[in-house]
Amino acid sequence: MHLRVMTKLDVPAGLRLNTLAGWNQTAADWHRFLGTSSDGCFVAEIDGRVVGTATTISYQNRFAWIGMVLVDSDHRNRGIGTQLLNRTMEYLDHSKEPTMKLDATPQGQPLYAKLGFVREFELERWILRRPPGTVVASAHSGYPPPTGAQFESILTADQSVFGADRSFLLRSLRDECPDFAMAIWSNGSLQGYAFGRRGLFADHLGPWMANSRLAAELLLQQFLGRSSRETLIVDCLTANPVAVDLLRACGFVSSRPLTRMVRGPNAYPGKPAFLFAILGPEFG
Repeated sequence: MHLRVMTKLDVPAGLRLNTLAGWNQTAADWHRFLGTSSDGCFVAEIDGRVVGTATTISYQNRFAWIGMVLVDSDHRNRGIGTQLLNRTMEYLDHSKEPTMKLDATPQGQPLYAKLGFVREFELERWILRRPPGTVVASAHSGYPPPTGAQFESILTADQSVFGADRSFLLRSLRDECPDFAMAIWSNGSLQGYAFGRRGLFADHLGPWMANSRLAAELLLQQFLGRSSRETLIVDCLTANPVAVDLLRACGFVSSRPLTRMVRGPNAYPGKPAFLFAILGPEFG
């Protein structure tokens, strides 16, 4: 097996692996990883064929994110995933990243714990499957898209809530899916905001932030009305009872648990109390 840095030529191979795993990423997501961390994404090759991947993203050198640890099902249980994970950690240590974070499945959590990761909080993936032929999207309904000044206010607020600047990702989401870039204002004050992605098999809501139940509900309803897909995904905090109530009331069903884990000092935890849904396990 050979480990090396991932390039744009490997995007089809990465897409093949996440498709086989039933993950929702698109080629655009892989290009986001590579555009953000050109030296920090890796593949594992056997006989010239990519059989595994792992990605990293640095957020202002406050903390780094590890994601997309994927291994071809024909090559699992050979330690490939562990070697890829170790390679990302070596890279981040060499880059002097003080903190590493990731969202772990129950299967991966014991491995991450052995490597020094500890629990930060719990997440849950919720899925809505709408009957075929019942979805009528209206991209121009409700609130208008944020203006230039408003969008900058959203980016400033997000840095406080998330714990670091990720404006490069939010701008990318806005540019790709402008109808999913939403915000609620009251007397000129930002009450909440949300973004979304059109994934491989579902539309994905996140990040979804609000300072009240009303703002959160309005954003969720806007997303439901603007999406034309039958399947929708939201990754929310289990400790946020309002998020859970809103999703359940709209017909979402809990799909799988995730655990946010951190290695190193958690000096920039953000403000999870305002967090209804994360951007995604691969981004944070």
